[in-house]
Formats: sequence, structure tokens, C-alpha cells
Amino acid sequence: MKVYLVGGAVRDQLLDLPVVERDWVVVGATPEEMLAADFRRADSDFPVFLHPETGEEYALARTEVKTGAGYKGFQVESGPEISLEQDLLRRDLTINAMAMDERGNLIDICGGREDLDNGLLRHITTAFIEDPVRLLRIARFAAKLGRWGFRVAHETHALMKKMATSADLMSLKPERIWREMNRSFSEPQPWRFFEVLHNCGALRRLLPDVAAEMGIAGHEKSNQAQVMAPLKQVVKESDDPVVRCGVALFAVVLMVSNQQAWMDKLRLDKAGRLLLSDLLDFNQQIDEMYQAECLLRFVVKLKPQQQPKRFQRFLIAANGLWPQALSVLLPVLKMAAEIVEEKVPESLMGSELKGPALGQALFAWRVNRLQEVIRNMGVPN
Repeated sequence: MKVYLVGGAVRDQLLDLPVVERDWVVVGATPEEMLAADFRRADSDFPVFLHPETGEEYALARTEVKTGAGYKGFQVESGPEISLEQDLLRRDLTINAMAMDERGNLIDICGGREDLDNGLLRHITTAFIEDPVRLLRIARFAAKLGRWGFRVAHETHALMKKMATSADLMSLKPERIWREMNRSFSEPQPWRFFEVLHNCGALRRLLPDVAAEMGIAGHEKSNQAQVMAPLKQVVKESDDPVVRCGVALFAVVLMVSNQQAWMDKLRLDKAGRLLLSDLLDFNQQIDEMYQAECLLRFVVKLKPQQQPKRFQRFLIAANGLWPQALSVLLPVLKMAAEIVEEKVPESLMGSELKGPALGQALFAWRVNRLQEVIRNMGVPN
């Protein structure tokens, strides 16, 4: 039995990037031997096991042969007779098909190190087209490595264009599309996820509303730069994937007829849906936000005391989408949140007001406080 470090951990180590997780390939072992060594099964469909102490994934060397439609239509074979080289050749990109032995020696049979040096995202064999998930993965790697000049190799882009027209592409589940998209929002250049898919033609089939907003890829009428400009700006301010997602998708969700249904179909998570809903509400009232009463009602709805992260996410995202308006409104929004958190004045607490009447009086008191702040700050009405 031999164990090798493989995939992303090797790639990132060679790029001097932080290694977030390590994956291992085991050659010359059987499932029974892994279980006897106290490894636990991690997947019922694939020969992947979890280390009893570290919890890291150890996969038996395997091959995959396309047998049916979709990204699950593969026959998997594993066993002690499968070599490391066979396992590496089944992978997607050359830069993800390198391994290291226990002494730190690099095993590179696909030219991954050279492609790392040249900044290329290149497929290994034409079997790349058999798995539509690879379109999403290469787009995510572009988001991860684009800041260092990585680009899709010409011959790989040609294969991606063929994949974009295939029936297999539509076998991708919304959950898988969302998973890869969401992971891209944590990468240094998340807009490249959309650009890569758009340029090969896959975006118009997977996320047609996003593609329509971006315009015709490579055409003078393309709106890529305009649509992605707020995302590029907010990336400088926040590494929160929820904020980045909200800014990236706002222009699109603003244009769809049934916004909640669109977010459901995308499988957007709860935090992302909440932020987009807050941004949509703000957009509807933005011209009235210079009035203390409207602005205060909006801030109260965001619950800055109970949900401070929600409020902070809104402020950062709104500043990315409406920088000119927020240059005036940002300090007022923050002050409104502070006023909402202030204790109820003794004059109201000692009054005979109860229930809704007390709530109305408290709101009026807060509006007066905010109006005073706005006047002192010189904010135009």
C-alpha cells in the first residue's frame, strides 16, 4: 500500500498558496483493508474513506468510464491493481493531476507543473467533455487563479464550447450549479466564474437571466464590464461570499418578473435571499431614503440589534451598488441604527402610554432624533 498527496493540495503548495484541505490517493489497497485500519466510508458510491484521526479523505486509486448520460453516468473501477498514473489521468485539469509521495517528490505525468508556470487551465484528455461538472469547476478555478494571470487554454475553450451545446449540460442539478457558484464567491476574482461560462456559451443555458444581462459574449454589445463592475468593487471591501453574491446577482434579480421564484430556482441560501430582498426593498425606496421617517422604518426592518451581520452585509453591498447615494446615506444609516439601539427615554417610560400607543410615540421620538442628526450633518432633504 502506498499513499500520495494529490490534487489541489499539491497545486496550491507549488503556487505557495495556503493549503485548505488535503486529499490522498491510496494505491494497492482494498476497501476491506481500509476498514480494517479504522478508516470510515465517506461515500456509498465511490471508494473514498475518512482517516480515523484527521478526518481527511483517502480515496482508493480508481478509473472512471462514461456509461450513461449526465455527470453521474460513470462506471467506477477501483482496486489494488489500479495505478497512480491511471488515477491521475481520469482527472480534469493538468494542474489538478499532480501527486507527491511521502518524501515530497513530485509525480507529474500530465505537464501540470509547466501549465502552472505558464498560467494555463488545460484539460488532460478529450474525456474532459464527458462530465459537465467540469465546466463549472474550470470556471471556479479561473475565479481562484485569475489574479495570477491564469487563463483557459485555447484547445480547452474549444472543448468547452462543444460541452455548452450538449444535452449532458442540462443534467446538472441546480444544487450543484449553486454549490460551485457559491464557492467562487470566496475566490479572489469571482466575476471570472460568470465570464468563463458566458464566453463558452454555457451560461445562457445554465443561468439564462444572468447571460442576458451580460449581453453577447465577445460582442460590442456585451455588458460584462458594466454588470460585473459593482462585484469587482465590492471584492476590494469584503471577502464575505454572501455580500459578493448579493452584489453580483442584484442587477439580474431586479429584472426578473418573479424574484422569489427565481431565487428558489437558483437554490440561493437563506442569507443570500435575505440580502437580495433587503437590497430590492432599498432600491424601491431609494429616492425617499433622505427622509428621516422612511429611512428609520427601513433600518428598523433590518433589525440591526438582533441581526448585526445582516445590517453590515446590507451596508457593504449597498455601498457597492449605489456608491454615490451611499456617500451621503451611509453615515445616516449607521446613525439610525444607533438611535434604534438607544434606551427608551424616561419621559416615555414614565408616561401612561401602553402597547401600540407607546410604540408610535417611541417611533416619533426616534424620527425627531434622526431629523436632528440629518440637519446637523447637512444632508439634503
